[in-house]
This record gives sequence, C-alpha cells and structure tokens, in this order.
Amino acid sequence: MVGKSPKGSIPRSFIEDLLARADIVQVINQRVPLKKAGSTYKACCPFHDEKTPSFNVNPQKQFYHCFGCGASGDAIKFLTEYDGLTFVEAVETLAAMNGMEVPREKLTPKEAKQQQASRDLYDVMHAVTKFYRQQLKNHPASEEAKQYLKQRGLTSEIAKTFVIGFAPPGWDSLVSGLKADATLKQQLVETGMLVQKDDGKTYDRFRHRIMFPIRDGRGRVVAFGGRVLTPEDQPKYLNSPETPIFHKTYTLYGLYEMRQSRENPDHILVVEGYMDVVALAQFGIRNAVATLGTAITAEHLDILFRQVNEVVFCFDGDEAGKKAAWKALELALPNMVGTRSVRFLFLDQGEDPDSTVRKEGVDGFKARVKQSMTLSDFLFKGLIGRLGLPLSSAEGQQQLIALAKPYIVSAPDAMPDLLTKILSDYVEMPVWRLGQVMGIRVSSTAKKAPKQPEKPVNLKATSVVLKLIRLLLARPSWGGVFSEALIADLKRSDNAEYRFLAQLVQVLQANNYVPEAVTAWLGEAPRERVLKQVHGIEIQNDDTFIENEFKAIVLRIGTELQKERDRKALTEKLMGKND
Repeated sequence: MVGKSPKGSIPRSFIEDLLARADIVQVINQRVPLKKAGSTYKACCPFHDEKTPSFNVNPQKQFYHCFGCGASGDAIKFLTEYDGLTFVEAVETLAAMNGMEVPREKLTPKEAKQQQASRDLYDVMHAVTKFYRQQLKNHPASEEAKQYLKQRGLTSEIAKTFVIGFAPPGWDSLVSGLKADATLKQQLVETGMLVQKDDGKTYDRFRHRIMFPIRDGRGRVVAFGGRVLTPEDQPKYLNSPETPIFHKTYTLYGLYEMRQSRENPDHILVVEGYMDVVALAQFGIRNAVATLGTAITAEHLDILFRQVNEVVFCFDGDEAGKKAAWKALELALPNMVGTRSVRFLFLDQGEDPDSTVRKEGVDGFKARVKQSMTLSDFLFKGLIGRLGLPLSSAEGQQQLIALAKPYIVSAPDAMPDLLTKILSDYVEMPVWRLGQVMGIRVSSTAKKAPKQPEKPVNLKATSVVLKLIRLLLARPSWGGVFSEALIADLKRSDNAEYRFLAQLVQVLQANNYVPEAVTAWLGEAPRERVLKQVHGIEIQNDDTFIENEFKAIVLRIGTELQKERDRKALTEKLMGKND
C-alpha cells in the first residue's frame, strides 16, 4: 500500500520496512494492557464489549486478531482504528516511535507549495496557543479569567491538560504580541484568528475570552473556541471559522485529550460545549467530547464508533436540546449494526453536565448515564409526541404506523424486525399483519415454501447437530459462517441430520438471524420434539467456551462432509471402470 498525503506519496517499501521494524506488542500495550499467553498476548478486545479476552496479539506475525468481533490487522491498522488516525497519520506516528523519518516521493511545485502552506499554518496555531497561554499567566486583565476558572472548579493541572489560555481585550493583541509581519498577518487571517475588513484592515476575532484550543488526532491545534467573561459580551461562545486545516464536520473537541488519558471507556459521552468537556474531566470523567457549533454529523458518528460501541448524547431538556437529539437519532439509526448502541440523556431545565455533576457527584452523574433513554425508546416517545390524535384511537395508531415506517425502513440488520415488534405493542396489531400493512418484510412475514406433509423429526440425543442448534440459538449471527456451498453439501448429505441442519440454517438466514424465527419453525408439529431436545441441552455461560465448541462442531461436520464427498467420488470412479 502506498500512502498519499499533501506531502507526497509514501513509498510502499518504506511502509513494509516500518512494519518489519515495529513491535506491535509495544504499540498495543501502550493503549490496551496485554497479558502473556504462551507465545502470544491477550486482552479484552478494545473494539467491542466482552468479559472474556478474545483479542490476540501475535509478536511473530506482527498481527492482531479478535475471535469475538473479527477485528484484525497490523500496527498501522490498529492505530487507525483505535486512535482514529488517518493512514498517513498512523504511518507518521509509528515512524516517530521507531525513530524513522517518513520519506516522500517528489512533489510537483504546486503540491510542494500547498504542503508548506499547511505546515506553516500549524506552526502559526502553535504560536497563537503559546501566546494565549502566556496571557492567562501574566496579562493584567487575566485575573477575571483565573477567577472564573477557579469558580468552575478547574485546577491548574486540568487547565494545562487542555492548554486553556486567555485572549486579552483589544483589537490587535495578536499582531502586536506575535510581532506579526505582513506574511504572518495573512496566515492569521487564513486560520481565522484575525478578521479582515473590506478595506484590508484586520482585528482580533477573539477578544477578552477564555480560549480553548481545538486539536486534531495528532494533537495539533487547528482552531479555537472562546468563552466570554461578562454577560454583556456576545456571543457567549465563539468558534473559529472553517479554514484549510479546520473542518467542523470532522472535528470533536476533547477527543485527542480522551485518547491521551489512556483510559478504555465502554462509551463516549457527547456534550454540547467545550466547558462541559473540561469540567467533566476535572471530576475524572474523561470520556466526554463536544461538537463545535454544529449538529452531530455522519462523519462524527463514524469517528465515535471507531472508538467505542456505545455513544451517549447528553442534551439540555429544552426544545433546542430535543431537536438536536432527534437529528442525532436520524443519523445514528442507519448505523445501528452489530453491537452498536446509542442512548440519550436529557438534563433538567437550566442544568448542564458541569452543574449536574457538582450537585449529584460523579456516581450520581454516572447513574444518570446508565439510566439514559435507549434509541428505540426515544424514537417511539418522539413519534407519539407528534400525533394529532390520542394513541388509544384508531386514527392515532394509523398515524403512528405512518410516522414510524420511514425510520424502521432505514434501520439495518435485525433492527427493522425488532422495531416493528415494539410498534406492534403500541398499535395492538400482530407483527405479521403490521409488516403487511407497512409493506416491510419482517421475520414473521417472511414467505415460506408451500408446506408438504412432513414426518415427525427426532434427532439422536447424542447428536452434535442438536448441540450446534443450541449454540446457534444462543449466538444466531454465527449462522453466517454457513456459505451457500456448505449448505448445498449439507443438503446432498446421506446424513438426515445434516439435511435437517441445512433447512434450519436457511430459515435463520432468511429471517435476518432472528432466533425467534427458528424457535417458531422448530415449534411446528413435525419438529416440536427437536425443540424440546434442544431446550434440554445446557451450555456454559462463557463466550470463549461457546465459541470453541461451535468451531469444533463446524470443523467436525466439514471433515465428515469431505469424507462423504471422497467416498462418493471413489464409488463413481469404480462404477465407471465396471461399465
């Protein structure tokens, strides 16, 4: 693979050399504590929730793999997935860890000029950050800012962590403080730190404000957020505009600091402002981030779900907060695949995360997070709130069905079935009928082949197929390992139990891996004995044990099918000779 960046292409040979020199155990262990397990290392997977370690790191192959969620790759892939870096950023980070300089293929004059311009802008923002930090310490007008930060309970340590500074009053503090020449003034305009008027004159965008640097995935300052110190000044919060190095759509305040904390949160809390992020960090809650003067975007969600499987949106309980939450729901619903989840926490009127954690303490705030509303609860509560007629009326129920349909259709995986089931409880209509009304194919409305008279099915008590069915009901998504070719082999098998297994897997796959569909199929008269046999099988409540048992049975069945194919091939060959 050849990495592309504004600095030019990174040669493939360098990337291969870098991966050969890098120690993947060291890279991962700095972020996820590993334990030695024979010749490899183990940990609970950082990419999905689990209690039993299934994340393996192989130092010989310089490769990681999770047997639970399937995440795998090399050191560069880990940095992109865990730290949320781009490919080029991951290469540069890994190279720095190994004391290597990243070479670049020759740039065109235009590309070289663009690259230098971007590099210069990062340097300018670094200088501005240092200037604001110094002003907080020494400027005569900074006492008010210091008092405000103390009143909010922020220590000097947390202010240092977030590199909080102070923009002094005045219209030209930056130009005079940085002794800016014409070139630097133009760069300050490009980064949004200065505003240029029509007559060419400039003035400081941020004045008499507490300054919060906004950093990218590599820790480089790309923008600022400023908060006023007096109610007379407006707006209360002011963010940098879009610039060549800052794009609100892709940036989350506090994400870099969260990663630097080296904690491994099971969820990320999305709050409304940078002061909320800092205040929560002061109380030891380091898994909060904030959007920057814009609603949550699909790009934000992609970044967040690369870090964790659960995102909790924390909003004010007013109309603006509910509107922002609904926007987040509409973006999140189509992304609810696998083990992902989204929750919504609405604070009391007039409260924010900072005031709430002060009143209720860290444990009280965390309890609120745990009790926050699920996506499905918020969806139906919001839709019911839009009804023009009571839900108890036929017309109200008809409206709810019409309002819910677009959301159910947009959901992935098993969510349409599950949301339809919830809706059926509200409108008091069977799931199969509701599916027909909405024109949505759900598990209860899946078409079945015309029924043929069937003989009662009874598998041997010692059958591995029975055990496999029990495991599939516990972990239905594992039915995906049965390819069309494997199902065809099972159907052609001389073993009646294998042919029965093929039918069951097809039912599972045709119904989006919803286990209730299989249970219903097994409960029909010819197969009800099998259902009783399956329910009589006990399995350990241990993910690793279940996974190993499942793999062993599938491997055994595959081996027996191969033997059966070989035997048939030999028979056909011998019959051919006799002819």
